[in-house]
Amino acid sequence: MEKKLIYLFCSAGMSTSLLVSKMRQQAEKYDVPVIIEAFSETLVTEKGIDADLVLLGPQIAWKCSEIQKLLPTKPVEVIDSVLYGKVDGLGVLKSAVAAIKNKSSQ
Repeated sequence: MEKKLIYLFCSAGMSTSLLVSKMRQQAEKYDVPVIIEAFSETLVTEKGIDADLVLLGPQIAWKCSEIQKLLPTKPVEVIDSVLYGKVDGLGVLKSAVAAIKNKSSQ
């Protein structure tokens, strides 16, 4: 399987950076072929177009439908707030991989 791009967006790209590093650790541990990056929400149209999955931090969940309209061909999901709060890299990675598989099976 080719590497999939998972891009996380939040208010400034800072609060997701710790989650990204935890997700990368888990991806490496379980040999999941992904590239995971975090960005400020202001870059969503510029960067999101390249992503296989766009994940939004819970603090910008209210922008989800707007971002889906900007990226109509991309799966856009809000990160579960409990997983986000616990900085659960494995939990978020599992749901991200499931979302990518779900999109590719459609």
